[in-house]
Amino acid sequence: MSEEKFVIGIDFGTDSVRSVIVDTCNGDEIANVVYYYSRWEKGEYCDPAINQFRQHPLDYIEGLTYTIKEAIAQAPAGIADKIVGISIDTTGSTPVAVDKKGTPLALTKGFEENPNAMFIIWKDHTAVKEAEEINNLAHSWDGVDYTKYVGGVYSSEWFWAKILHTLRVDETIRESAYSWVEHCDWIPALLTGNTDPLAIKRSRCAAGHKAMWHESFGGLPSEGFLEKLDPLLKGLRSRLYQHTFTSDVKAGILSPEWAEKLGLSENVAIGVGAFDAHIGAIGAEIEAYILCKVMGTSTCDMLIAPMEEIGDKTIRGICGQVDGSIIPGMLGMEAGQSAFGDIYAWFRNILLFPIENLLQKSSLLNKGEKEKLVKDISDRLLPELLREAEKLSIDETGIVALDWMNGRRTPDANQLLKGGIAGLNLGSDAAKIFRALVEATAFGAKKIVDRFIAEGVSINGVIALGGIPKKSPFIMQVVCDVLNMPIKVARSDQTCALGAAMCAATAAGVYDSIEQAQKNMGNGFEKQYQPHPESAEKYNLLYNKYSKFGNFTESALTSH
Repeated sequence: MSEEKFVIGIDFGTDSVRSVIVDTCNGDEIANVVYYYSRWEKGEYCDPAINQFRQHPLDYIEGLTYTIKEAIAQAPAGIADKIVGISIDTTGSTPVAVDKKGTPLALTKGFEENPNAMFIIWKDHTAVKEAEEINNLAHSWDGVDYTKYVGGVYSSEWFWAKILHTLRVDETIRESAYSWVEHCDWIPALLTGNTDPLAIKRSRCAAGHKAMWHESFGGLPSEGFLEKLDPLLKGLRSRLYQHTFTSDVKAGILSPEWAEKLGLSENVAIGVGAFDAHIGAIGAEIEAYILCKVMGTSTCDMLIAPMEEIGDKTIRGICGQVDGSIIPGMLGMEAGQSAFGDIYAWFRNILLFPIENLLQKSSLLNKGEKEKLVKDISDRLLPELLREAEKLSIDETGIVALDWMNGRRTPDANQLLKGGIAGLNLGSDAAKIFRALVEATAFGAKKIVDRFIAEGVSINGVIALGGIPKKSPFIMQVVCDVLNMPIKVARSDQTCALGAAMCAATAAGVYDSIEQAQKNMGNGFEKQYQPHPESAEKYNLLYNKYSKFGNFTESALTSH
């Protein structure tokens, strides 16, 4: 018993944070606690009409504190003394403006209610104009093309675009921001007590995929490039970082303040953070050339390959290729779709309009009955749509949809693109439209696979994790048939948190490498989908229609 060692993996998602205590010996989950961000739940500091999505750092601090303390309380007595490491993952790119002490401005006087002083989360698209300027300059100036390791296209979801936009629109932030820190870097800094922006151990994953950091550049884009982009960025590079670290590295140890607050030892190792999808791929036991798809509101697609096999090849149109962003020593490649499950939720919300609005004006039911009816129908609507859509034959609807309701992440990021539905007639009902939307998300997934293959990167299999693989066999079978390759579903319900636990075990020295931690702590797979040859053939024809519709729509939206 004295040799038992446990770690805490913490997964900061879009809506909530989850802490999981894991046995380093076998990966068994000892306790699991989730906390939903209270301010985010109320929609505070967000404006969907302009694609503004911000989160208050207090949501993170409160969630971090609650979930760790509650997980320890739920665990068997004495486990707190045997916890040796903590690692975290977060959404990204999710940067925040900080002062010289590394304190997010929203935690300082006068900025408590200013959305621009808060974390600008991944799905915030207010910086579309700035992303376009970054691309135009990178591709036209006389120096290095700093986008070449991020697929050749910089996104409005990423670090520099968000910073530049915020500096432009908010004079108070311009005057008070000393530096900027990613969410995945700030939490480890907070836990170690070392929040000095110049001393924080910055994530290789975040820097390489979202901030155009690369060793061959000497770090971040040059001062000349940034100042030419906008003089507002002058001097900022020197207040950020040059070196980055992989997730097997220890960022420090738990500070006395946080050790007392959480009831843990001051000897607990705190690992360098990274993004949720990359850490989730670790938890799902990713291997070379096996595509790991994190499937939820959006998707993030992870792929790794030996550095020597990719060499100097740059892969066009993806979200970056970074040495060690997933597994140290391997090239980590990222792609993804800006909306997946969000598209199904969007359609559900459209159908709920009369229930949520007209019902409230009815005098036939009292307030309590109305609330129960709205909840009942809302809970049952998506499962019913899935059942009805599954009964339809492939191409029976004649409807083709595009999955760009939140823009396109990859291939070839373009957040200005819009979704579309074609082939409607008076017989097009809700189930038929919904099936077309499911197929559209699967076709978007195939576009990513096709791009990797076209760029000379093999894909030998698929691992799926996240909410959708656990909840919807129909959607998973459609994706399997469209990709025409087997899909394994990771067994763990909390693969991202498990991946963080594996990183914590490595940072704490329990294992010498993340690969060793994966081998000993992995939970394996619960199911495997096999493609149906006849369905795959039919979907290939429908995929061609999707591609033509996409080309037409993109041309129409981008023509001037």
